[in-house]
Amino acid sequence: MKIAWIGTGVMGKAMLSHLLDKHELHVYNRTFEKMDDIPTPYKYQSIKECVKDCDVVITMVGYPEDVKDVYFNDGILSHAKKHAILIDMTTSSPDLAIEINAHSKHFEVLDAPVSGGDTGAKNATLSIMVGGNKETYEKAYPLFQLMGTNINWIGSHGAGQHCKMCNQIAVAGATAAMSEALVYMKEYQLDADTVLKAIGSGAAQSWQLTNMAPRVLKKDFDPGFFIKHFTKDMRIAKAELEKVGIHLEMLNTVYEMYVTLENEGYGNDGTQALIKYYSERK
Repeated sequence: MKIAWIGTGVMGKAMLSHLLDKHELHVYNRTFEKMDDIPTPYKYQSIKECVKDCDVVITMVGYPEDVKDVYFNDGILSHAKKHAILIDMTTSSPDLAIEINAHSKHFEVLDAPVSGGDTGAKNATLSIMVGGNKETYEKAYPLFQLMGTNINWIGSHGAGQHCKMCNQIAVAGATAAMSEALVYMKEYQLDADTVLKAIGSGAAQSWQLTNMAPRVLKKDFDPGFFIKHFTKDMRIAKAELEKVGIHLEMLNTVYEMYVTLENEGYGNDGTQALIKYYSERK
């Protein structure tokens, strides 16, 4: 199968690596040099050339405006071949997912955001949340299996993005809880390894405690997921909630903490760098 892949950032490059042995991969990135280490001969300087003969087009870019640009601005919708499956795996706006589908008379469209960070992307253990036609989902399922282990059809177009907002709200709280536990641990000079072992398999068990707390303790703030992208996700969630008049206190509080860090120059750190908010305000 010929697959066009648009976007080779931290997540995209790791995800597409699992398709290389199974499919003919055609790749595009705005910065051409970022594709240098991808072992495929099919690398392009335009979306038009990348997608024109491909059966499936997968996008994994940064922001909703990037999604809109690659689809609408003389991009995928103008040049993909008829009846191709178009899959946006970016965390983006539910409304934009619906809009893309509305303009895709000749295509089958899915929104399929993911969770699991760089570790999940590298190990092909991502959670994938899919919105769109169920028959299209079933056609794309073998591709999702190459990238993830927890794959779910959520509902119609935009439902995958709504599910990802639920995920990000839960992650926001879990990251703050993990950070505050570490603050308490440090204050009372408890042995970190022992404490994490003690609380990591009980009622406090979480992905953040297991995967991110050890990074924080090592002062490893390399991005598995950028702060600047997480604030984008929370803005989307907040905008969706504002439509229906719902205010979520925890979401809004954690969002403001991350915005503060981003404004202080930490936007390219990983989300585990939330600990800096606490340590710099002690």
